[in-house]
Amino acid sequence: MRAWSSSRFSVALPPGHRFPIAKYHAVREGVVARGLIPRTEIHEPDRVERTALTLVHDPGYVDAIEDGALSDAAVRRLGFPWGPGLRERAFRTVQGTVEAARDALEHGAGLNLAGGTHHAFADRGEGFCVFNDVAVATRLLQREGRVRRVAVVDLDVHQGNGTAHLFADDPDVFTFSVHGEGNYPFHRERSRLDVELPDATADAAYLDALDAHLEAVLDEAAAELVFYLAGADPYAGDRFGRLALTMDGLRARDRRVFTACRRRGLPVAVTLAGGYAERIEDIVTIHANTVEELRAAAG
Repeated sequence: MRAWSSSRFSVALPPGHRFPIAKYHAVREGVVARGLIPRTEIHEPDRVERTALTLVHDPGYVDAIEDGALSDAAVRRLGFPWGPGLRERAFRTVQGTVEAARDALEHGAGLNLAGGTHHAFADRGEGFCVFNDVAVATRLLQREGRVRRVAVVDLDVHQGNGTAHLFADDPDVFTFSVHGEGNYPFHRERSRLDVELPDATADAAYLDALDAHLEAVLDEAAAELVFYLAGADPYAGDRFGRLALTMDGLRARDRRVFTACRRRGLPVAVTLAGGYAERIEDIVTIHANTVEELRAAAG
């Protein structure tokens, strides 16, 4: 199995910024150190083509990211200062998800060691998400005739409001989100199916909720490709998660998704989405566990 990583492209953040940008390099190194993916099989994606981005995003917004012409309000909403590193990372992270989706269609599984930027809308970024990588990959693959029906299984702790909005009127894309009811974003869009969990939900209740819906979602979606957003932020030690899953619970969550996809012969493209634990090492462990479960399911 190979993976895609844009970790060489970082974002210059001011001191005290709450986003753990160092996690991307640490995750890349962590999966290599655990022997999950050889260093030679972690590839750097090219820049995504502008024509692919504009299948989802307004051309003016794409130009603003390219040229650094975001308004102050847009920068505040995004949560990142603009800079060349942000621009390059944003373009390449989207391509990483495109490549992971192509890998999934060819080999059954694909992996972007980033992505899952599900708060991005057509005309704006929000919540540390510049472009909506899963939406762009979906529209590009549909345009190429590679897929028609897609399922998005979003298990980040925050609702994928951008993704839900972008696919709201598309019967061929089933958006499924399990997230904290008391968490960001505080104005929700409507996914095809939203499951909201109270603060402090722990392993058993979370897995029960997933078990109650996952199989039916995949059956109803009748998808040719699944995008799985494997957020690390439902973890009990996450600063912004407000749920209480253990690392074992998160691993069990991943195993359920991969097992359900494998049982149906569904290719799955994994993105890592959010993770804000106090200790970067915890984020690395959670994401590496996801990679290990993906490898085990892929055989």
